[in-house]
Amino acid sequence: MSAVADVVAVLLMAAGCAFYLAGSLGLLRFPDLRSRLHALTKADNLGLGLVLAGVGMHVGSPAVAAKLAVTWLLALVAASTSSQLLARSVEQRR
Repeated sequence: MSAVADVVAVLLMAAGCAFYLAGSLGLLRFPDLRSRLHALTKADNLGLGLVLAGVGMHVGSPAVAAKLAVTWLLALVAASTSSQLLARSVEQRR
């Protein structure tokens, strides 16, 4: 693997970690549940996508990259579904 690809992979993973940090700060600082869920589902899913893109680039195998892409898609579906169900359950209690 070339040095340029390694640098790009590290930058993707660092950007993903930054998005994870932003989502975690949003979870701690936002006032209500909907804002917190928004921070988690958006920032953390983008962070996961960037980290997995960096890992897929670092590994260099198309089969591994495809598995990582499927993992990211499943995480997107799971996060959006769980946040929707959590928001509905809290709204019904009001």
